[in-house]
Amino acid sequence: MDSEIQQYAGDILVHPRFQQLRTFCHHGLDNSVYDHSVAVAEAACQIARLMRLSESETTSVVRAALLHDFFGYDWHGERFRRYLSHFSGVHRIAHMHGFIHGHIAADRAKHTFGLSERECEAIARHMFPLAAMPRTRIAWIVTVADKAVASKEMTAAVGGYVSHAYHKIFA
Repeated sequence: MDSEIQQYAGDILVHPRFQQLRTFCHHGLDNSVYDHSVAVAEAACQIARLMRLSESETTSVVRAALLHDFFGYDWHGERFRRYLSHFSGVHRIAHMHGFIHGHIAADRAKHTFGLSERECEAIARHMFPLAAMPRTRIAWIVTVADKAVASKEMTAAVGGYVSHAYHKIFA
């Protein structure tokens, strides 16, 4: 892991609630929420470095990026499906994971790590356009880093599924 991430957010990396993210599958079977979050923090840190942000802004970028998916539940699991079953129509769509997890993650991160309002806003808005538009540099950096990393992870996952299906059919 990048020592720079450790420098900016070592307290988060070792926290038991953050470590729990290793148990939640995210973008593909081989990718945990923990792995994804660390990759987003590394990408966001690179962007912050390229933009020559101050030390304090870079710290905020890294901390928000690490915690952008700190929602703390398995959104693929039965428990979340049961939660969604209480809603129908447009209310069901509004309560789907993509629309709500940023706010849940921001609340958990603020409570657990005492993040600033700017850091919480970056977390809450990282799912733009499913969430409100980011308003700060920090929020935009987290949003862009998340989209880039998630795209890479999903491409690898889909490629793996296609390869598996191909070998299953033609092997």
